[in-house]
Amino acid sequence: MATEKYRDIVLTSKLIHSGPPAVFQLDPEKKNIGALMKMTLGEQKVNIINKTILLVGETGSGKSTLINALVNYAMGVTWEDDVWFQIVNDQKQHTSAGQSSEEGNRPNQSESQTSEVIVYQIFGFEGKTLPYSLTIVDTPGYGDTKGIQKDDVIKEQLLDWFRSDNGINEINAVGLVLKASDNRLTERLRYVFDSVVSLFGKNMEQNIVALITHSDGLVPRDALTALVNAKIKCAKNEKKDPRHFLFNNRQMMERTEEELFVLKFAWDFSKDQMGKFTKFIENASPQKLNTTVAVLNERNRLKTLITNLEGRVTTIELQRREILQERKILENCEATMTSNKNYIEEVDEVYKEKQKIEGGSWGFLWLSYRGAMNCLVCEETCHHEGCIHARDPDDGCSVMKKGFCIVCTRKCSTKVHVKDTWIFVTKTRTVQRTKEDVKKKYEDSKKESERHLSTLQIMEKKMEEYEREKDKWLDESFQHIKNLERIALNVDSLSTQVHLDFLIERMDERKDRDKLQELMEMKHRVDEGSRVAMGYMNNEKRKRKLD
Repeated sequence: MATEKYRDIVLTSKLIHSGPPAVFQLDPEKKNIGALMKMTLGEQKVNIINKTILLVGETGSGKSTLINALVNYAMGVTWEDDVWFQIVNDQKQHTSAGQSSEEGNRPNQSESQTSEVIVYQIFGFEGKTLPYSLTIVDTPGYGDTKGIQKDDVIKEQLLDWFRSDNGINEINAVGLVLKASDNRLTERLRYVFDSVVSLFGKNMEQNIVALITHSDGLVPRDALTALVNAKIKCAKNEKKDPRHFLFNNRQMMERTEEELFVLKFAWDFSKDQMGKFTKFIENASPQKLNTTVAVLNERNRLKTLITNLEGRVTTIELQRREILQERKILENCEATMTSNKNYIEEVDEVYKEKQKIEGGSWGFLWLSYRGAMNCLVCEETCHHEGCIHARDPDDGCSVMKKGFCIVCTRKCSTKVHVKDTWIFVTKTRTVQRTKEDVKKKYEDSKKESERHLSTLQIMEKKMEEYEREKDKWLDESFQHIKNLERIALNVDSLSTQVHLDFLIERMDERKDRDKLQELMEMKHRVDEGSRVAMGYMNNEKRKRKLD
């Protein structure tokens, strides 16, 4: 009997439905690793090969059922066992054919409120059906009402897992989960796939496959056409179609006499496809994640650098305006031969101010702290959005490298950086200045080599310095875009596109035709699928503003 065959597991599991099949909720060991939830079934054995799958799909795609099917297959559960185990809460499934549980039924939501990514490890069943143990990395239901808000957090958590000592350093397959009835990729689904594919380097394409759920066993022409039309980068079969595997969602459905034949066929069909998928995993060349980590780090740094750059460019423009106003005071005095030392004009003075932001609360089990990383010397915010895991500058902040910041103007040491609930903002205030105030300001700041220059000449020199600084920041950001293009599988992702308009405008202003042309070509490479996904992203942002 199945209960005897799986006696030890049944004793530690909760009976959900008496069946047939009898459905049991597994009770894996739960552990938080950084900001991730890890759920382990069984004990890992030394020298046993482990294979890792990353699954992604939008809410309602059947991903939870697929995870349970993978676990049961690895455990060696057969039709004759009259039993079904679930590691993801999927209890709605036994009542009707093809009904998908909501991704909100992911396990232990109350225990993992800070964890968007859950890692399932299945050990101790090697030799049942698989010669290897299995690790399944489950991303949340992308594309729900919180999808865009969670996007950066999910990427940060994946990055933490990939580079963690307790994490993984290679992936055998990325499964894109969609339903057989999908005849086109919705804005949501296109956004899902774009977000995930953009995480990886060019080496990952041959390991990305489609896992098509709710299948009736026929060729899923609609779903395959949808993938081709959306230009999803993935492995191809001998027919040049996207490499895919089919599954139905009926394994745990109650076996009534009227439906027994159909359900047995559905079981055998999914078992056959599961065998082909796991064989693909076994034979696929594992892809090292050092490139993925590089892509994620590069994207994080790109976003931070450009955000920081925009602030610097704004500051430079305001500083130039201040100099022009001060120069006008001197020129007016010279033109009118005014010798009145009390001659006064108003000037927009540039200054920095600390501005309060949302944050200041530690996350679940003190695993995250929402705040901003600030340089006290440069008076700049080096990392704001997405800086949630580093408790201090030396605690793994993505813009800190070998004890120094890669973002702030002077590339300062971590020792002069602080993480807090404020950011530096550039502001102006109207002040009154006399001719003597202006002259004193620039005379006092003269270097030894500038003693022979007039105040107006010093002002001109300062403006030239500002322009050189601005060019430097533009070139640095352009180089990051180029680096990303070199290593990323999907450089035209949404997270890259949002930065292009800013760079294009600035390169056009300085008439750098070569760089402008490269940026324009990158922008024009955006396919229709990405435009649809970007439309979804913009619509969701507008909805949140209205709410």
